[in-house]
Amino acid sequence: MTNAMSGPVHLGVPPEWPQPVPGCCVCAALARQRAEAAGAGDQSKVSDCNVEIRRHKDPHPRGQW
Repeated sequence: MTNAMSGPVHLGVPPEWPQPVPGCCVCAALARQRAEAAGAGDQSKVSDCNVEIRRHKDPHPRGQW
């Protein structure tokens, strides 16, 4: 048994931020939260908002939130 570490980890370029659906108030709110989090350096919240925007693809009423 060896105590040697495995090789280096190579991370790719982070994916582009997902774009909010035009006219969707939920997506717009998530995009605002993401921008505020990015400005505060809260990358965890930025990631959370990106996940929510990506998942928010179901048909939804526009301008009613």
